[in-house]
Amino acid sequence: MPKIKTNRGAAKRFRKTGTGRIRRNKAFTSHILTKKTSKRKRDLRHATLVAKVDEKNISRLIPYI
Repeated sequence: MPKIKTNRGAAKRFRKTGTGRIRRNKAFTSHILTKKTSKRKRDLRHATLVAKVDEKNISRLIPYI
């Protein structure tokens, strides 16, 4: 079997946790921040887990990470 190429865009956006789930950063953090509340911006700093339904597709994009 040939090796599977890693999707480089996905490799920069996702990483695996110790238990094997996939972590992601939240969107809406780069610009137009003045209208967002401090609480909302503070919440956006923390990474979160990818939804269960998306894990299979993303894990195919990052097979060796």
